Amino acid sequence: MRRSTNDSSLIVSTNPKSPISEVYRLLRTKIPFSSKDMELKTIMVTSSQTGEGKSTTISNLAVTYAQEGKRVLLIDADLRKPSLHRIFSRLNYQGLSTLLAGQANTDEVIQETSVNQLSLLPSGPVPSNPSELMDSIAMRNLLDQMKEQYDVILMDTPSVLSVSDSVIVSALCDGIIMVVAAGKVKRERLKKAQEQLTHVNARMLGIVINRVV
Repeated sequence: MRRSTNDSSLIVSTNPKSPISEVYRLLRTKIPFSSKDMELKTIMVTSSQTGEGKSTTISNLAVTYAQEGKRVLLIDADLRKPSLHRIFSRLNYQGLSTLLAGQANTDEVIQETSVNQLSLLPSGPVPSNPSELMDSIAMRNLLDQMKEQYDVILMDTPSVLSVSDSVIVSALCDGIIMVVAAGKVKRERLKKAQEQLTHVNARMLGIVINRVV
């Protein structure tokens, strides 16, 4: 049985004709043009600091891909303060953390959502070693396996300047989208976050300005 989603967050699902939903579809349309020389199959969405709306952004983006007919896997790679299981009203007693620790398999942790074609891999319990799990052979093997099963893999990560997890994951993805809350982030912090990603040769696809009044 598929439970409902969090209506306040997934506007693309609950109100697909709204202007905000159209903005998310426009974002989905523009992403391939950010990198014409390669297929973008794994995309990470992050922010420079917490509270900028990255999880809401990636969730709605995932829905737009699924509505397009893509097989989508949304991974909550924020092993510090996970939130995607709440947005999609799913359980989180196991997930990415237990999978990478060898305590579960993919069939046990990947869940269907109420959106057709969209699956969720929640974070699982908060581990004591998030960075080590992200920077592991198991993580690389997981992504290789999932690329064979899904058309698009979207990864939600912690903010770049808070911990090293996002920088680690960025090196494993085809492209990065940075979510910035309008009027909240100082230019110096945004520049520092971009420099950290550039240092590992992460491919920046663009910046999404969020909460514009």
